[in-house]
Amino acid sequence: MVQNVSRQEQISALGFCVGATLLASALALARAQGRDPVSSLTLLTAMLDFSDTGVLDVFVDEFHASLREHQFKNGGLMTAAELNTTFSFLRPNELVWNYVVANYLKGQKPPAFDLLYWNADGTNLPGKFFAWYFRNTYLENRLREPGEIVIDGHPIDFSSLSMPAYIYGSREDHIVPWHTAYESCNLLSGPKRFVLGASGHIAGVINPPAAQRRSYWTSGDGKAAKLPVESSQWLQQAQEHRGSWWPDWAQWLSQHSGVQKNAPRALGNRRYKPIEPAPGRYVKVRAV
Repeated sequence: MVQNVSRQEQISALGFCVGATLLASALALARAQGRDPVSSLTLLTAMLDFSDTGVLDVFVDEFHASLREHQFKNGGLMTAAELNTTFSFLRPNELVWNYVVANYLKGQKPPAFDLLYWNADGTNLPGKFFAWYFRNTYLENRLREPGEIVIDGHPIDFSSLSMPAYIYGSREDHIVPWHTAYESCNLLSGPKRFVLGASGHIAGVINPPAAQRRSYWTSGDGKAAKLPVESSQWLQQAQEHRGSWWPDWAQWLSQHSGVQKNAPRALGNRRYKPIEPAPGRYVKVRAV
């Protein structure tokens, strides 16, 4: 749709966390089908290699995989409520007991906090998808192996992705350990740039430059270069910079984009007409 509306054969694509895993998989499928829709790829706090899943590893075993497969064998949903509870208890002091004390014991309302709104904006997942994803990624780590996963008759191979890639990890990320995010550099075959940001899974990514907060690490002169195999080697030669990593990404993206044009006066086109003003009515729907 984006290609059709923008009248561009290729676009720049960005994925965050699980969305980035699915994006890379979709692009590998497109390559296997002989299509090449993307000129550059950005992966934010994402795992393509699940050899180290950090604190989530406490849930990863055959019993849990079999339990979910049995639970969803006839369909059903992995609810947003269960997912939110799971992720909250990965950081119980900050995301659970803090509010038990303040709200239940002291009767205080939680202060408005943008990152907590983000954290609470969950979505239900198709149960069979969740069970399949859990086994093939977290448990068996098959997605990283060329040809181990076959979709619509086509083997998935991340090494087929040769477009320039910008790979970002957050240093204190408890969901996607940054060295696990770095492993994507060893799977993609095109020119790559890896950037490490301070803070965690969400706060490290959502860091507007105007706030002048935190810092980030880079290695090299801003251009994609050959990266070490080990993340520890990369960190030894990296330099820290104050502020947001966004300008670094914007500069990189400009090197892999077409010429700038004025934004169109009207949204969509004859085939894809605007439905309603952003952000849309769906943001008011609460998953249960």
